[in-house]
Amino acid sequence: MRENTLKSAWHDGQPTLGLWLANADPVAVEQLGAVGYDYLCLDLQHGLIDYADVVPALQAQQRSSSIPIARAPWNEPGIIGKLLDAGVMGVIIPMVNTVAEAEQAVAACRYAPMGSRSFGPTRAASALGPDYYGDANATIACIPMIETVTALENLDDIAKVPGIDAIYVGPADLGISLGLGPGSDNADPSFQEALSHILSACEANGLAPGIHSVPGLVQTRLEQGFKMVTVTSDLGAVTDGARSALTVARGEGSGTGGSMY
Repeated sequence: MRENTLKSAWHDGQPTLGLWLANADPVAVEQLGAVGYDYLCLDLQHGLIDYADVVPALQAQQRSSSIPIARAPWNEPGIIGKLLDAGVMGVIIPMVNTVAEAEQAVAACRYAPMGSRSFGPTRAASALGPDYYGDANATIACIPMIETVTALENLDDIAKVPGIDAIYVGPADLGISLGLGPGSDNADPSFQEALSHILSACEANGLAPGIHSVPGLVQTRLEQGFKMVTVTSDLGAVTDGARSALTVARGEGSGTGGSMY
């Protein structure tokens, strides 16, 4: 089975940088796959992507060195299994707030005896190489999201659930849950303490801490110790590029950007 270079990098303590895909146009995905990001994430929760878009997008990534992952719309084993059967090598699972929900996420990502995933890797077995069944449990990345006060309260126990590979922070929802409003970052001590708690829990349990980010924050996140950092989104990068080009064309400056929805 194809090596999951994300898990290999995390095992070696190395950071990984990713691109978020809200749109699944195969031509765009094919070109973005050649840019050099460590992972491309198809967003089925808030992105403009349905399951029918997933397979063509994964086919467009087939020659890319970027690892294909997806954010499921919810912590539901049916859609998680379908994403894995389509050939994603990791699943980000939103709004995991309790140990039971973390265990459910792991079960959906793993074949027995580690989990309860049903066998039927319709595309994955051919796309990801021989011995998919034998290697999938060790290769697939299970990545619950921590993004609420409830999740923070249960974090130390969630991080101990066997089968989790990384914890991914949704800073916008985390900020909302803390009463601060959405955003990629917040100077409020409660937000910064939450990030520190997540980093500590991951370090104590051998998990890779991950987070949604924007280009201007990436170096800060890496210095803090995050090992899975989403740099920008496809729509954010297109908008920033178009804005920068117009700024230059108008003679108003060099034009820089870094927005992400």
